[in-house]
Amino acid sequence: MALRFALVIEPAASDDPRPSFADSFRVIDPSAPALSVGELSTQRGDGIFESIGVVDGHVQETQAHLERLAHSARICDLPGPNLEQWRQAIGVAARHAPATGEGVIKLILSRGVEHGPAPTAWVTVAPAPDNSAAREHGIRVVTLDRGYGIDTPARAPWLLLGAKTLSYAVNMAAIREAKRRGADDAIFVTSDGFVLEAPTASLILRIGGRFVTPAPHGGILHGTTQLSLFAHLEEQGHETGYEVVPTGALREADAAWLVSSVRLAAPITAIDGVEMPVDAELTASFNRYLLSARD
Repeated sequence: MALRFALVIEPAASDDPRPSFADSFRVIDPSAPALSVGELSTQRGDGIFESIGVVDGHVQETQAHLERLAHSARICDLPGPNLEQWRQAIGVAARHAPATGEGVIKLILSRGVEHGPAPTAWVTVAPAPDNSAAREHGIRVVTLDRGYGIDTPARAPWLLLGAKTLSYAVNMAAIREAKRRGADDAIFVTSDGFVLEAPTASLILRIGGRFVTPAPHGGILHGTTQLSLFAHLEEQGHETGYEVVPTGALREADAAWLVSSVRLAAPITAIDGVEMPVDAELTASFNRYLLSARD
């Protein structure tokens, strides 16, 4: 989808107390060149990002996305973002999002130009892709080995597992491999047999009446949509849990979903060619809630 709006941010210190950061924003032509050839986000994927859903002009779950941006910055040794500055930038961007229907605001924080003085930061706005078919009819997935064990992130923090980085080539390659295998998406699993997440989404399983997601360690990105949906389920009296999920548990689930900020809740209809039951009524209620969620 073509960008509708772009805003460059002059990053402020995380403890900068000023009430307004308007003078640190610069609107640019979203179709014009804007980055230096020395920019490390393009040379090395050295940066982090967040994608925030916008529904009928309303931004979804801003605080959760800002907290995850700060979490990713800590893992990647980037300067801590000033969350109030980014909140104000999101507010500016939201005025350029589609007034009706769905859009997406993307936050990008890069290490900047090589040997440069400061990080590079910008915000973009675009219409969201049409995800209605995935939400209504579901998706088929395959499991793909992520290439490491469940204990690898603790032993090798320099792999940056658990940060939402711009280095998404592996994630995109996994989706292409899933399509080559006749599926729509993938679920990553560890080499020693535990479930992780999808390349661009969190996994939720319903097992024995409980809603379970893989615990956010082992290189799992803590999903903002999953967090919101779990809070909603708990308010309705359902039991939720974060667990270390063996791959065999996928066969025990009586329903499963991939959830993300833009796609929302997509029911899984098959895993590795084995058909899965689909709870269409519950899926529809999930998406009604997610579409109505506000900050």
